[in-house]
Amino acid sequence: MNKKQTLIQQLVGGALFLAVIVLLGVLSVRFKTELDWTANKRNTLTAASVQLLDSMKDPVTFYVFEPSGADSRRVVEEDLGKYKKEKSDIGIQFVDPSASPQKVREFNINFVGEVVVEYQGRRENLRQTTEQAITTALQRLAYSGDQYVVFLEGHGERPITGEGPTTYARFAQALKDKGLKVQGLNLVSNPSIPDNTSELVIASPSSKLLDGEIQIIRDYVKNGGNLLWLADPDFPAGMDDLAKDLGIEWQNGYAILPEYQILGTGHPGFFAAVGYPPNPVTQGLDMVTLFPLVRSLISTGAVAGWTAQPMLQTSESAWLETGDIESGRVQLDPTDIPGPLNIGMTLTRTYAGKGDAPKSGDENTPAVDDKSHPQRVALIGDADFLSDAYIGELGNQQLGLNIVQWLASRDAQLNIDIKKAPDTQLYLPGWASIMIWAGFIGVLPLLLIGFGVTRWAIRRRK
Repeated sequence: MNKKQTLIQQLVGGALFLAVIVLLGVLSVRFKTELDWTANKRNTLTAASVQLLDSMKDPVTFYVFEPSGADSRRVVEEDLGKYKKEKSDIGIQFVDPSASPQKVREFNINFVGEVVVEYQGRRENLRQTTEQAITTALQRLAYSGDQYVVFLEGHGERPITGEGPTTYARFAQALKDKGLKVQGLNLVSNPSIPDNTSELVIASPSSKLLDGEIQIIRDYVKNGGNLLWLADPDFPAGMDDLAKDLGIEWQNGYAILPEYQILGTGHPGFFAAVGYPPNPVTQGLDMVTLFPLVRSLISTGAVAGWTAQPMLQTSESAWLETGDIESGRVQLDPTDIPGPLNIGMTLTRTYAGKGDAPKSGDENTPAVDDKSHPQRVALIGDADFLSDAYIGELGNQQLGLNIVQWLASRDAQLNIDIKKAPDTQLYLPGWASIMIWAGFIGVLPLLLIGFGVTRWAIRRRK
């Protein structure tokens, strides 16, 4: 091969190399690939946030009140850009507070850097642009109804205010964070269920309701109202007439789970749901839920129109203990009820309107909704799992939110819960903190002094 051919080959190779470099440059501009290696994938949107954005059909606008040229604008734009990537009609507008004082007053801005998200004319101010803060705000804005989750009070039910392991204060706050409105109702002082009730919650009364109160609740259900009924095994479920209206029967006793030692619940009466039967409430729920001391219930099928679906179900090895469980030693006796047991159940029917509704004892009782609509009821043989003592366990809070949102017909918002990344804060044991303190306060200064003295001594010798 002569020099001329060699030169040509070198030129061709160089041209091909340059062509590859140019091609890679063009591809890098047109196409972008990102890899998220952070815990909980916090630099990309979770499936829950994407699901929420898919359910929001109208445009969303973010107003960012940052000064022109501020470096923080880039950080906020990156956070909001993850949402814009999934929903093309998201708008991001930067507003200089000093140049737009009228907008500062209009949007009720309290500090530089505040972000306002707007959807369907409703607004919410954000103090930070983390996924948890943004998605939670979007959840609240996506719900435009003026409906209330009403908790029955006055009979020893779980209170939604105050402190203590048996209260529902944390659960009530979680509902408010999702945009739901919560209030208590004492039927003795206010003998009617408000028309704007999306669902009534009966959280295991410890004392008997008055006959008139039971009739008000029965009329509410007969007229299309949604209901969440929680009944602890420690107290009689009561309201037998309401149970007959729904075609269900509460079974007295404590569910016993022989596998409690393997699961590590610590007590044979603690039910840990590690899987769920097909049900819209638990569809997509992949977290374990814990229920301390539960009873079971069955559908009698005696009332036409209602469709019953199991929501929480034990294994076949479980049984309902009708005797004493205080000793901790239990066994299946002929008087006990063998498993599998239904711990939770949902009922659905199509309410045909006031004219076709079943007749109640009070013909003047107003209907919850005069129009035809789906009616939903959820029943669980335990109220402890939503109390302040247990709501933080595993997936208890998410299940509670799913139930309430399903009853409120907010199906698109089920299982939307953004978890915090576990590696955003550093927790050190006491000895590690002491070692770090000693290193910076004692060891490091001594090393620097020693280095300086050593250098000084070497120079003196020279």
